[in-house]
Amino acid sequence: MENSQKFITQHLNFYYGEFKALEDISITINQNQVSALIGPSGCGKSTFLRCLNRMNDLIPGIRVEGMIRLDGEDIYAPKVDVVNLRRRVGMVFQKPNPFPKTIFENVAYGLRVNGIKDKKALKQRVEKSLKQAALWDEVKDRINESALGLSGGQQQRLCIARALAVEPDVVLMDEPASALDPIATQKIEDLIHELKENFTIIIVTHNMQQAARVSDITAFFYMGKLIETGETETLFTRPSLQQTEDYITGRFG
Repeated sequence: MENSQKFITQHLNFYYGEFKALEDISITINQNQVSALIGPSGCGKSTFLRCLNRMNDLIPGIRVEGMIRLDGEDIYAPKVDVVNLRRRVGMVFQKPNPFPKTIFENVAYGLRVNGIKDKKALKQRVEKSLKQAALWDEVKDRINESALGLSGGQQQRLCIARALAVEPDVVLMDEPASALDPIATQKIEDLIHELKENFTIIIVTHNMQQAARVSDITAFFYMGKLIETGETETLFTRPSLQQTEDYITGRFG
């Protein structure tokens, strides 16, 4: 399945009330790749990310035009089960947001919501997810302690484990390391490399060095438009457009 198309976005326009936040976005996201979305604050990166699992639906007065397909199916079609869509397209937010529950219950939460009650199955899935998030060895002896006792970096990996527990196809990450110190950030970046074997990952980052380190594909957004997209190494060393080069070299933004 290497490089098969996962998300196809065509002519996407997105409005908050009268304000057009995204204009004519067309991009293909391939399976088992890390795609980074870069650009200055307020350029539409996070808005686009939230279109992919319909998190923006929770905001009153939004409007979506165009097409987003996941595995060939229009995710904005009337018959789409949004709860199932969000199971398939997991999300990790900028600030770690563990529930005030035990480490175990944080990871098991989505499994319970999805109707898994068998204790053995829950235990296996929680352990597997914590291992996938490179956290198991650090927490296995305190699994029934509060998640709020973990460090910021551990909390963020716990949130990643929570997203992975329901076995999504895609993991969206909205600046997942921006609240973390350099050591915790490196752990998250190392983790992203490992996770792409099993998941498609889309990451919003304001840190261009991070985008260069973790991603296969980079998309540069500016003022609600997708300016340029391409293989990360090419985009950072030989961008096609002057505007991209100016942003990457720090001349603006």
